Amino acid sequence: MKIAVGLIGIFLSLLILLQSCAISAGSSLIDDQTTFEAGVVGVMVGFLFFFGGAFAFGLPIVSVVLFALGGLFGLAAAKDFPDLQIWGFVSLGLAVLALIVWRQSRRHRQKATE
Repeated sequence: MKIAVGLIGIFLSLLILLQSCAISAGSSLIDDQTTFEAGVVGVMVGFLFFFGGAFAFGLPIVSVVLFALGGLFGLAAAKDFPDLQIWGFVSLGLAVLALIVWRQSRRHRQKATE
């Protein structure tokens, strides 16, 4: 399951980064400051997705924190960039899945030491 969380996080990060860069560039052309700032937050959410997906393979608890931060930032900036609400909920869902992975790996290590 950690491979699935990692690959989903990395793949979605590419989509989020592409979408957020397009929003930032478009709003910069029409001189819309609030949408530009929301696009920048979207880029940050994209990077949090990428690093959350990367850490899901080896350190799932770090992945939980990064996905949770991405979800909070996404939901906070959803007023000016509505797609960030979707990415925020997806990020929180991936945080829950990464938490499940972390708990499973911790239980597995405890059974191995007994």
